[in-house]
Amino acid sequence: MTDRQSFRSSGLIALSPLLVFLGIYLVSSLIAKDFYRVPTASAFLIASIYALIISRKAPIEEKIAIFSSGAGHKNVLLMLWIFILAGAFAETARQIGAIDATVAVTLAVLPAKMLYTGLFLAACFISMAVGTSVGTIVALVPVAAGIAAESGADTGFITAIVAGGAFFGDNLSFISDTTIAATKIQGCSMSDKFKVNLRITAPAAVIVTAVYLVLGHSAAIAPAGDTVDWIKLIPYIAVIGLAVSGVNVTAVLALGIAINAVIGFSTGCLSWVGWLESIGKGIAGMGDLIIVTMLSGGMLEMIRHNGGIDFLVRTLTRRISGKRGAEMSIAALVSMANVCTANNTIAILTTGRIAKDITEKFGLDPRKTASILDTFSCMVQGILPYGAQMLMASGLAGISAIGIIRYLYYPFTMGIVAFTAILLRFPKKYS
Repeated sequence: MTDRQSFRSSGLIALSPLLVFLGIYLVSSLIAKDFYRVPTASAFLIASIYALIISRKAPIEEKIAIFSSGAGHKNVLLMLWIFILAGAFAETARQIGAIDATVAVTLAVLPAKMLYTGLFLAACFISMAVGTSVGTIVALVPVAAGIAAESGADTGFITAIVAGGAFFGDNLSFISDTTIAATKIQGCSMSDKFKVNLRITAPAAVIVTAVYLVLGHSAAIAPAGDTVDWIKLIPYIAVIGLAVSGVNVTAVLALGIAINAVIGFSTGCLSWVGWLESIGKGIAGMGDLIIVTMLSGGMLEMIRHNGGIDFLVRTLTRRISGKRGAEMSIAALVSMANVCTANNTIAILTTGRIAKDITEKFGLDPRKTASILDTFSCMVQGILPYGAQMLMASGLAGISAIGIIRYLYYPFTMGIVAFTAILLRFPKKYS
């Protein structure tokens, strides 16, 4: 076997755990005729065991250590802390009636025909200000789920409106990790990247806003009939305000839990033991989400360790011809890296140097390259059923990630518009 054949064979084997996971989940769901029935954790567990078995020859202790390093990576652990705090905040807020109060005021303030559009634009604005899709999802998904329950709308659809808008800001915000990573590696300013990015994503946002206007016009949504208890709006106002002001999301959620306690104690909605019980219930509700996150982190680390990422990079950059092909290869490269890492920032950091080499070799505009890296990584991250955002959204809404993904109009539209921009060499100034 030649070196090239050996590399190809080992690369495909390294990537195969991901295919095993997708195969088990999709095939089992099709057999059951129900995508809500098959637990994601079960598919990940089998794929993770397979990843350990096919890994390079090494003692089992060493394989488990590699897997554990991925499951316990600092970024994974940070996400787990956010999940724990988010679960506790959401449940304590529910116990004091904060979600019901926020839902009531939303339905009262927004005309029924503007509800979908209003939620989408609110998610876009907050994510731009916060710079993180996770923070936006934590703040708005419980409210979206409450609105769905109150109005009779599909929970997956309403949740997808918020999740889609969350990626608008994740892609464009000046304080987003993806923006910072893409611009620093490509050596361009964030303002220049923003100008390019906006010309690509703004049409997608306009299209999706128009869709929500049309859908909202024909929707039969019952207006709020309950009297709004304004004091119970404070937790969500505080969480959104602090997040927008740049406070770390973990600190924001911890403070939100404390605010829920103060309101609950003062209004008689919660006792000390009741508060502790609601915190425990909220954390327990995130149990599956935490397990899936750790299993996926470990499995993806095995893929990286066995050369799966290197295989993708070399395969996708082997045959590039012309600027259009170079831009396409960068888009494919960061997209596939994102599938394998389930983290758009890590995907950009992993492929950024290769993208810079391609940019210099084919005379691409680094501002356009930075935009491609950010846009396609956010698009893929937005539709991954095992991505942190979808796991968080599904956990807070209490539904399957698949029930949300099929309604994610913005990420899909953003991807189509970005792909078309490469084909048509748009924007001309940066192409």
